[in-house]
Amino acid sequence: MSTESPAGNTVIEQINHRHCRGSFVRLALAALLLISVPGCNYFILLGYLIGGPPQIEPLFEKDTKKSLTDRNVRVAVVCYASDELKYECENIDHIIARQVTYQLSMNKIDVVPNDEVRSWMVQNPDWDTASEVGAAFDVNYVVYIDVSEFSLYERDSNTLFRGRCEAIVSVYEMETDGEGKRIFSHDLNSQYPIQVPRSATDVSYDTFRMEYFSRLSDEIGRLFYPYLNGDDISNAT
Repeated sequence: MSTESPAGNTVIEQINHRHCRGSFVRLALAALLLISVPGCNYFILLGYLIGGPPQIEPLFEKDTKKSLTDRNVRVAVVCYASDELKYECENIDHIIARQVTYQLSMNKIDVVPNDEVRSWMVQNPDWDTASEVGAAFDVNYVVYIDVSEFSLYERDSNTLFRGRCEAIVSVYEMETDGEGKRIFSHDLNSQYPIQVPRSATDVSYDTFRMEYFSRLSDEIGRLFYPYLNGDDISNAT
């Protein structure tokens, strides 16, 4: 004899009913797409409904056939900016390094905490190469961001916000002798918002600054972890 209560049966029946109803809705949407979408694109949309949005392979993995998410891999992040850039935007190098470190750690990459890297750099002001940092922390890879241009304003304007950053993002693979070899390099040309600038009357400087650093760090991070196709739509305006 079953010991399950009538109330338990009711809950299970409700769950099954909802699951069936959800499946029916997804199939109905898929059928509508098959009818209304011309050409082969409906296969992409159908796959989106059934399996979820497709992920884009990070460029680093595509180019090097290596992954920062592999087991027993540890990474350090370093950012360099000239004194001129740091004068225009104080601590820009530390802010970018901290934000990128955060993005990598949130995407299952074992990364040295930014506070530890920054502390080492303060104690070793004569450091000169990314390999020195990598050797100091005994990591497998160093992500090195060399910023050449940065601004939060639209060109020739002090009333319109548009974040811009030009940088070279490199990865150095550390060897057992403490030397590093550059195995990846990417020219970054970041712009946010993509379509039109934001008016300074609509958002404060501090708010936009925080938004852009978050956007920029994710843009750099996507070189190393997968992301969903279409994620840039929210950053267009």
